[in-house]
Amino acid sequence: MIRLVEVGPRDGLQNEARFVPTEVKVAFVDALSQCGFDEIEVSSFVHPRWVPQLADAEAVFGSITRRPGITYMALVPNAAGLERAQAARADKVAVFTAASETFSRKNSNASIAQSIERFRPVLAHAGRPVRGYISTAFHCPYEGPIAPARVLAVARTLLELGCDELSLGDTIGKAIPAEVTRLLELLLPECPPARLALHFHDTYGQALDNARAGLAMGITTFDSSAGGIGGCPYAPGAPGNVATEALVAGFAGQTAIDAERLAAASAIVRPYLTPPREPGSGHAAIFPAP
Repeated sequence: MIRLVEVGPRDGLQNEARFVPTEVKVAFVDALSQCGFDEIEVSSFVHPRWVPQLADAEAVFGSITRRPGITYMALVPNAAGLERAQAARADKVAVFTAASETFSRKNSNASIAQSIERFRPVLAHAGRPVRGYISTAFHCPYEGPIAPARVLAVARTLLELGCDELSLGDTIGKAIPAEVTRLLELLLPECPPARLALHFHDTYGQALDNARAGLAMGITTFDSSAGGIGGCPYAPGAPGNVATEALVAGFAGQTAIDAERLAAASAIVRPYLTPPREPGSGHAAIFPAP
């Protein structure tokens, strides 16, 4: 069975220009909770100055209706973010870095090593599962193609620090299936497929084929965003996060997701996006961008 991690409420909404009302975010998460997901990324405890759209993270976590068997995850950048996530009773937290030094510095104003130092206390004191996002795992908008060995080096560090799971991000959507296979051939001897997720963007229409390449290598966990909300940060107007609907259809009968309920969940938030758009259409995003 293929497992989809729904990231729309966090990664999809984080850079929407117009503030989405807290009650709409809560309704969105509650509707997603009825679709069959076992994990939903609800919000981010990054400082509101960086991500003002998610400044209401505590209120959202405090208002959602939690369903048994679902993990409600939050992104955190450092120890202060972890404290907020713990107080909000997030079931799981995620930290983020990149495989590209240039991207890391431009995206978070820190080198890869500095970003890891910022969240080292998170791994030490989380008290719950921790996911590690690795952005630009295939291509960087500044450095071009990223050598798989560079991704492996970051992955090793995150695993040594105690990350339970790694999510490899095709941040600008330029990966092709052969690159997915090549990276996984290097990573899988050191990290079992059950501890890896793939996070594809559909900027160039490759996301589903890339997911299929990952599945052929034994990966069964994929990130996706309901309605395809959240865009490619370096291709304004281009499709970004792969739509959950696309993976549900592309892997027909292989996921636990109810397509009708998923469509209803996507419809809740769609009128509040800037500008209103159809499912799967793109929107630019900035920080942070797995």
